[in-house]
Amino acid sequence: MSSNLPDIDLETANVELEKLSASERIQWAHETLGSGLILSSSFGLQSAVMLHLANTAVPGIPVVFVDTGYLFPETHHYSRDLEKLLDLNIRVYSSPITPSRQEALQGQLWKQGKEGLDEYGLVRKVEPMNRALKELHATGWLTGLRRKQADSRKDRPIIERQNKIYKIYPIVDWDDTNILTHMLKHDLPSHPLSREGYIVLGDTHSVRKLGAGMDKKDARYGGLKWECGLHEGGRGEDFVI
Repeated sequence: MSSNLPDIDLETANVELEKLSASERIQWAHETLGSGLILSSSFGLQSAVMLHLANTAVPGIPVVFVDTGYLFPETHHYSRDLEKLLDLNIRVYSSPITPSRQEALQGQLWKQGKEGLDEYGLVRKVEPMNRALKELHATGWLTGLRRKQADSRKDRPIIERQNKIYKIYPIVDWDDTNILTHMLKHDLPSHPLSREGYIVLGDTHSVRKLGAGMDKKDARYGGLKWECGLHEGGRGEDFVI
């Protein structure tokens, strides 16, 4: 994370960025924020799109992959396959506390209500991501969030400042048709679990297949929340995200 962030007029920038394509938005971010621009990816169902867009516009851009220790094996295989296919510069970050130690000391936090989920997110996701941003001297953080994914994302701008870093959402206004079209046009492989009833992916214990009569919100964290913590804002000055 860089302490020398450029002073961006966010209102003006968002008006201009709304007129640009996703690729042009990424290029603008690179020109504006320089070598401190990074991308994070969960290597989820639709992650190939942002990975392709970002690495095409900025070849070799650092891709932060937070490994919680509870990811599906298929997600690891998918990350390996996309790394080779797209020649990605993946940087894997994990919590210094192993899953077994955390469970021994705190139990299975994801079974302890929203407070437990929040603590789980801080330890296994927020801390590693925060460390990645600092070590990579990040000035800007690209992610593939989209407004249509959840109510918590419907008002996202294209660029915003979250504590000590700028976050940019190049495909925030895309719908599922845009995603599918891009994947087909560029022959991008889908996640191995994309055909098994999942509408969202994450840790093995945090998501479930969408069944009959289920609201889509119930497919993630049992309906208690949707965001994992990375895109809600950090707690205190020690967290940049």
